[in-house]
Amino acid sequence: MCSCRLVPSRSILQSFVSSHKSDVFKCFSNTEGRMMTTPYACAFSNCAKEGRDALLATATEEGTIIILNTAKRRDWDYEPQRTVLTPHSNGIFDVKWSADDTRIATASGDKSIRITSVERQTVLHTLSGHSSTVKCVAWDPTHRDILCSGSRDGSIRIWDLRVSGQLMEDNSVTLESVITHLAAHGKEKITGRRKTQPHPRTVTSVVYSGNAPHGLVSSGSHDGILHYWDMRLPSDSPKKTKKLPTSPIRSSSVDPTVLQGSCRPRGIKSVTAGSGPSAGLLFALGSDSRLHTYDTSSLVPLAADTHPNLRVDTFYVRTSISPCGRWLASGSSGSHGSVFLFDVSNAGRLSAATGLAGGSRQPVELRGQSGEIGALDWADDMLATCADDCTVRLWRPDLDIHHQCLEDPEEKKWEWCWTPPL
Repeated sequence: MCSCRLVPSRSILQSFVSSHKSDVFKCFSNTEGRMMTTPYACAFSNCAKEGRDALLATATEEGTIIILNTAKRRDWDYEPQRTVLTPHSNGIFDVKWSADDTRIATASGDKSIRITSVERQTVLHTLSGHSSTVKCVAWDPTHRDILCSGSRDGSIRIWDLRVSGQLMEDNSVTLESVITHLAAHGKEKITGRRKTQPHPRTVTSVVYSGNAPHGLVSSGSHDGILHYWDMRLPSDSPKKTKKLPTSPIRSSSVDPTVLQGSCRPRGIKSVTAGSGPSAGLLFALGSDSRLHTYDTSSLVPLAADTHPNLRVDTFYVRTSISPCGRWLASGSSGSHGSVFLFDVSNAGRLSAATGLAGGSRQPVELRGQSGEIGALDWADDMLATCADDCTVRLWRPDLDIHHQCLEDPEEKKWEWCWTPPL
């Protein structure tokens, strides 16, 4: 279904449906006295993205990871047993599987990143050094033991799991970063009662660009300027933290968030790298409620797209691209529980033709949950969305079911969610 033919696929996106009985998972709380917990982040395993074991790691506000088996099942089949990990006692804002799916990295409000063994269900490493909430984490695609993180403290840090650290009582190892970029996106003045102090701006996303080894792109909370960093380790032994100049190799020359009539810059909430037909592009969701397309090599903004109902009011709203690189999903703030699906397979050519006024990629809106849709991720022919109503919902393309829903909406509304006609 997720073909890489560069033909319009709006009809496929409109065919995504979700069963009320077999495609909805509730996030139950581990805290005494609470029934449910809110999912903050989610990630499919790499096997799931390849069409194999459909495991989804869902991170919650309590610091737990709920691993769900999302393989398609009949409405009367029992849900497979869940695995629950407890790497933190504070909210987890990002979660990523390692390349071989044996470990999970989590970024938390407790100022740490933790690496958990999926098989042993124990914490292997605690990465300490950030002075505030860790907002994002990414594994280096060229090395299984290297990863990076971005924080509300304004820094970007590189971690090497091969470096020796302090052994803790629970047999986990505490490590310090081997490379640190302080105030990676500059500082802003915070006025207090007595004096004005510069405060680093939050790093909201870090993503390996794919264009060059060690190339990392980051976004910040203040504007739409992206930075490109060379994050290679020092040529000698990385035994000590290395603090580098705050200047990136290159940055966006234009801030696209001020080109749509805005009187001030708007921050970026989430950055996603394209692949397949969208390779060489970066997609950034801004606080201006627009999806901005950048050229990866130059970081030049190319186009901006949106939907009348797309709203981005918090830092929890994320984006994700499908494994084939054709489709991009975006969450949204508000009470409607909407997710928006963009066809980005021709984004490069559309951007060249339309410029910053925007491409003709009118997204498809899916509704089926309540409250904000923040976290979401793609597997092969499947999309998972997490909402403030403490549920995870799966969406799958099914033309036959979608046609049945359109033909008899009153009857099918008790069984399915689907995209209504415009």
